[in-house]
Amino acid sequence: MNQPIELSLEQEFSLRTFSDQVQQMSREQTQEFLLMFYKQMIVRETTYQEMLKHQWELDSDAILG
Repeated sequence: MNQPIELSLEQEFSLRTFSDQVQQMSREQTQEFLLMFYKQMIVRETTYQEMLKHQWELDSDAILG
């Protein structure tokens, strides 16, 4: 898993579009956006962890029940 993950052409296009939008933001807008984006990343990570726990039956209720 040391090899870098390559993006699809569609993902590359999306990244370029995103980059263009960020370049047009003010510093304040960019900082606000970055904080919002980071919060969404944390929520997504937590959601994935909870889904995996449920899928793998790692919930404390499942272990004790």
